[in-house]
Amino acid sequence: MKKFFWIIPLLALLLLAAHSLRQGDFGLMASFVILAGLLFTRQAWVRWGVVAALLWGGFIWADATVDFVSFRQAFDLPWKRLTAIMAGVIVFDGFALMAMLSQRAKDYFFVAHDKSAARTAIFILTILGLALARTKVPFPVLLADRYLPGWGWAEIFALGVYAQWIGGRMMQPRGHRTLRPRIWGLFSVLFFLQLSLGLMGMEQMLMTGNLHLPVPALILGGPVFRGGGFFMLILFSVTIFLVGPAWCSHLCYIGAWDDTMSRLGSRPAPSGILRRLSIVGRGTTLLLTIATAWILRSMGMPGTSAVLFAVFFGLVGVGIMAFVSRKAGMMTHCITFCPMGLIANIMGKISPWRIRINSDCTKCGACYTRCRYNALDESRMELGRPALSCTLCGDCVSACVHKHIGYSFPGLSGENARTLFIVLVVTLHAIFLGVARM
Repeated sequence: MKKFFWIIPLLALLLLAAHSLRQGDFGLMASFVILAGLLFTRQAWVRWGVVAALLWGGFIWADATVDFVSFRQAFDLPWKRLTAIMAGVIVFDGFALMAMLSQRAKDYFFVAHDKSAARTAIFILTILGLALARTKVPFPVLLADRYLPGWGWAEIFALGVYAQWIGGRMMQPRGHRTLRPRIWGLFSVLFFLQLSLGLMGMEQMLMTGNLHLPVPALILGGPVFRGGGFFMLILFSVTIFLVGPAWCSHLCYIGAWDDTMSRLGSRPAPSGILRRLSIVGRGTTLLLTIATAWILRSMGMPGTSAVLFAVFFGLVGVGIMAFVSRKAGMMTHCITFCPMGLIANIMGKISPWRIRINSDCTKCGACYTRCRYNALDESRMELGRPALSCTLCGDCVSACVHKHIGYSFPGLSGENARTLFIVLVVTLHAIFLGVARM
């Protein structure tokens, strides 16, 4: 019988699914059922995902008990037997939790045991982040809630499973290098697909039903012009605090275009001219963005007219991607033109994340031809750190066969720092997939 210990957690999850169905939450019901099915995959991360679900389940049952008993007492109905039944359900949930924490469960869930803690963290953090957004935002922020009311939890759960899968594959440096541009591109495609459908009349595809121009410079320029509307600027700042300038290499909906264009060209080579333009060029566009927005606001220009300036700025950026980045094999738009890229690089100094090159570096140059942000050359190897334009993309880490370059975080080893970074950046990617729309 001991080999079938999983029956108790399975039944506990199905009981939670039945309760969710009774409450009319079809998405949560489906999530519990699918999680129960995942028990049979024997994936190590599933064990801890179920532990988290059962812990939450205990609170669900306790809350339900209070509601049921209070209702019966309010109408002077018998309630003691119900209390005993619900207490039994809570105890059963506790037995299921103990079963999942046992040594037998540890031996049973052996598949992909390596990095299972990180994958579980990604799964839980993604779910918590999306659930918090769903609860706090005053309108349906998830597409599932907009088109299939009551199924929001199914979208949250699906994104959690997707995120842990992506995170597991990105734990290896080569996987990070291969998957990063793909999931980044996926986010950009979905972002602009929803925008396009919104423009064609499907207003529910837009975040608020109001159109905003998807030009990164407007993250700063928009609030200056409007004198308010700081949501995107706050989101940008929080992201920089969590993962430094990795916003530019993992999460920016426009940056993915520049990455794609640069990969159509030759392998990048260090450029002194682009290095100088990294500050001068982006500093100029930053000042122009602020000055133009302030002047247009002072003139009382309506938003419909002011948007033409933003369109022009955006088209210039696209032109740089199409003609300069593609030829240079370097993300020229991001490192010489985008003002938010400069802000991300500077604000990233507040974040504790760094790329560090140790003193044993052989200076073989393999990382030079991987860095599309023009942040590495022989002089930077001597200094032991990349240039300001570094966005923590990690391509250099996977290129170094000697493992002399890697992520750094105070108090953590290089391997643990990289693992934590992947946990955070993949979690943000999945949350952005769920909620980032215009």
